[in-house]
Amino acid sequence: MTDATTRAASLLKEHRESIDRLDAILVYTLGERFKHTQAVGKLKAEHDLPPSDPAREEAQIARLEDLAKQADLDPDFAKKFLNFIIAEVIRHHQQHQS
Repeated sequence: MTDATTRAASLLKEHRESIDRLDAILVYTLGERFKHTQAVGKLKAEHDLPPSDPAREEAQIARLEDLAKQADLDPDFAKKFLNFIIAEVIRHHQQHQS
């Protein structure tokens, strides 16, 4: 192996270790987020509130798009990601109302 190849392998290992740590952060963050959305779903069910709140969802999507731009992340990707999460949250809320 050349010095450049050895250095590239070392950098690759460092990047992958960082990615693994960030993946763990994402999973734990999503877990924490869903604990709160589950509590919201139960509260909505107890008070006969609708499982979705389109105005809040729209505001959250706009907020996330702005955050994505600030973070140099593709806003369309961020929007798709949040829409996926919102759909899952609404599904959970609907289960609480059953």
